[in-house]
Amino acid sequence: MDVMWTNPSNCSSNCSWDANANVYTSLPPITIFPVPVLIGVTVTCVLFFLAGVAGNLTTIMVVFKYKEMRTTTNLYLSSMAFSDLLIFLCLPLDLYRMWRYRPWTLGNALCKLFQFVSECCTYSTILNMTALSAERYFAICFPLRAKVTVTKRRVRGLILALWTVALCSAGPVFVLVGVEHENGTDWRETSECKATEYGERTGLLSAMVWVSSGFFLLPVFCLTVLYGLIGRKLWRRKRRRRDRMKSRDSSNRQTIKMLGECVARCGCYVYLCKNVCKCDARIKVSVRCKMRNDKAASNHSFSTYILCAN
Repeated sequence: MDVMWTNPSNCSSNCSWDANANVYTSLPPITIFPVPVLIGVTVTCVLFFLAGVAGNLTTIMVVFKYKEMRTTTNLYLSSMAFSDLLIFLCLPLDLYRMWRYRPWTLGNALCKLFQFVSECCTYSTILNMTALSAERYFAICFPLRAKVTVTKRRVRGLILALWTVALCSAGPVFVLVGVEHENGTDWRETSECKATEYGERTGLLSAMVWVSSGFFLLPVFCLTVLYGLIGRKLWRRKRRRRDRMKSRDSSNRQTIKMLGECVARCGCYVYLCKNVCKCDARIKVSVRCKMRNDKAASNHSFSTYILCAN
C-alpha cells in the first residue's frame, strides 16, 4: 500500500508523482544502505565466500581422507570448518536481505531456517573452540594424563554433545524469527524476515539476547583463564630449562677441570716413570764398572756408593 503526500517536502527520495491524484506517492523502501555501499559490501562478501568455502571444504576433505590426519586437534578443526562452511552458505541470503530487505519473497520456512543455521553454527564454533583450548591445556600442562584421557572416541562424543547443545540453544529462533508485515498494509509489499511480535511481547527475544551474550562472555572467560595457565606453565618450563642448562654448564666445567687434573697427573706419572727408568739404567752401568775394578784389584773388598742425580 502506497503512502501519499500533498506536500513534496514531506516526501522521501523514493517518491513518484501521481498526476491523476495530484499527490506524491511513496513506495516501501527496498534497501537500507546506499547502492555504492552495498556494492562494496557485496564484493567483499563474495571474496570471503569463495575463500571460506574453498578453505573449509579442503580442511574437511583432508581430515576425513587421510587417516593419519585424524588427530584429536584436527577433529575439532574439522567440526569448526563444517560450522563455518554452513555460515558461508547462508551468506547469499544475508546479501539478499541487504539488497532487498522487503518484500521477503523466499517464504517463511527459509527465513526461519537460515537464521537458525547461522545461530546454531555460531554457537557450535564457540563451543568447539573452547573445547579445543581445554584439550590443549591438558596436553601441555598434563601430557601423560592427556594421552590416556583425551582419545579420538571421546573427542567425537564430545563434539556430538557440543553440536547438540548448540542445536538446542538455537531452537527458540524458530519462534523468534518469521515473515511479518506492517499492520494495515499489503503483505506482498511490506513482508519482512525479522523478529516476530510474539517474541518481543513475551520477552523471549530478551532471553535469547542473554543466551547469546552468555555464549560470548563465558567462552571468553574460559579462554582467558586457560591460555593464562598455559602461558604460566610454558614460562616455568622455560625457566626450569634455563636453570637446568646453567647446572649442566657448571657440571661440564667441573668435568673439564677433573679431566685437566687427570691429564696433569698422568703427565707427572709418565715423567716420573721415565726418570726412574733412566736412574735404573745408570745404576746398572755403575755396578758393572765397579765389578770390573774389583776383579782387577784381586778380590779386595770394596764398598759401592751410588749417587743418582738428574
